[in-house]
Amino acid sequence: MQGKIRVIVLGLIRSGDRIFVSQFKDPVKQDRLYRALGGGVEFGEHSIDALQREFKEEIQAELTNIKYLACLENFFIFNGQAGHELIQLYQCDFVDSKFYELASLDFVDGNLKCTAFWMPVDRFRSEELRLVPESFLDYCED
Repeated sequence: MQGKIRVIVLGLIRSGDRIFVSQFKDPVKQDRLYRALGGGVEFGEHSIDALQREFKEEIQAELTNIKYLACLENFFIFNGQAGHELIQLYQCDFVDSKFYELASLDFVDGNLKCTAFWMPVDRFRSEELRLVPESFLDYCED
């Protein structure tokens, strides 16, 4: 199997028992999925810089208290295609407190229409909703 490993960065942002996630749909399976915000790391770019750039591009947000957590490996099928990601995971906070009050926020990530909002972690732990990658949930503990 030939393919390409994609390096991405995700930001874990918490507020009490909630985490800030985006919702999107697999066009083939029609599954509704949830993931922390972030995106691709460009060649020659540090992952922390990519994290800050992605949040500015996607939702015009600045981050603070950025702390590296882990590197996760993710194998998946999306839109009928196999994928392989190495994820640089950071814990962080929003600079502007208005983001903690949002009900939802629509944005475009590449060609996907997404909605970001706060979601109680328990809805993912109970498997009512699907958070990807699954190993992300291990870092949502206080």
